[in-house]
Amino acid sequence: MLGTREMREVRDRIVYEDNHFICINKRVGELVQGDATGDRSLVSVLQEYIAQRDGKRGLAFVQPVHRIDRPVSGAVLFAKTSKGLSRMNEMLRRHAVRRIYWAVTEAQLPELEGELRGYAQRDSARNKTYVRESSHGRDKEVELRYRMLGASDKYYLYEVELHTGRHHQIRAQLAKAGAAIRGDLKYGARRSIAGGGIDLHARSLDFEHPVSKAQISIQASPPAGPLWDLCVSVVQGEKGREK
Repeated sequence: MLGTREMREVRDRIVYEDNHFICINKRVGELVQGDATGDRSLVSVLQEYIAQRDGKRGLAFVQPVHRIDRPVSGAVLFAKTSKGLSRMNEMLRRHAVRRIYWAVTEAQLPELEGELRGYAQRDSARNKTYVRESSHGRDKEVELRYRMLGASDKYYLYEVELHTGRHHQIRAQLAKAGAAIRGDLKYGARRSIAGGGIDLHARSLDFEHPVSKAQISIQASPPAGPLWDLCVSVVQGEKGREK
């Protein structure tokens, strides 16, 4: 059972909710769904939160529509109904959900904007994905689009739009292109970040609601901290110049 403070903290991190879906701003280090570690997951937290808030007996129906890695922060969408889950899964298969990430990298990509394509193979034993330029057997095609939003003396901020959704895709593709994400030791970053996270943030989700047909646009703020605060100011400055 969640305490009063936990209920308030969960409520404050919910960035979207309707009858079929709920979206929470995931913290670095949180699990989306339970795994072999046995650590508490967002699925179980939201099941308890909704049940307590709405006065339901037992646990509420909550299933992840998609997942993001444990060291990554940002928007994660969950279904509250089986109808919403099945329809959103179909939309993801059709690439009908626009998913935008922010990534802070240790190096600059060759172009200010462009696409990265390749073929990914997952190594389950190492929990790592390798990207190649050509297919080798069961490799899966991966594709993303990137755009540089700004830079500091040491780091570079990119907006990344996923066109496919493979295991560790953004991390592996950016590293393959020579721009490892800050803090991502698994993919070649020079040093870790306190707390064990990496500077990859699921910024937004845009889609047509599969039941109501309304246009939904969801945004999640990045974690608090000087570097992310600088990134936000850079993006806000860019939007101001566009007006």
